[in-house]
Amino acid sequence: MKAYSVDLRQKIIDAHNQREGSQRQLAKRFRVSLTFIENLLKRYRTDGTVEPRAHGGGRLAKLSPEQETVLASLVEEDNDAILVELCDRLEQRVGIRISRATIGRIVQKLKLTRKKNSARNGAR
Repeated sequence: MKAYSVDLRQKIIDAHNQREGSQRQLAKRFRVSLTFIENLLKRYRTDGTVEPRAHGGGRLAKLSPEQETVLASLVEEDNDAILVELCDRLEQRVGIRISRATIGRIVQKLKLTRKKNSARNGAR
């Protein structure tokens, strides 16, 4: 979710300082949660700022860009390969084992298309 704008945050602080209503009334007026109002006021009192905190980061990518390139070449070489086969081949090439689901997400992210062999699908 995107952080609320600094402008909105400042309007809430100004309204609170001018005693234009309780925290609950301000939350309703500005269409934000009561918890947001409480946290904003606490941050304003302790840090003196209404700026949103920096994003915490997130998980690191399982594959480096170079390894993604290897995966793309594997898909190009055999676009009929199932995800489990791609997992095995990627492990042989770069020495990293990742799950079938992760391979699927990376293939989607890279917008790689895979051909589905009807003879293979019938056998499964």
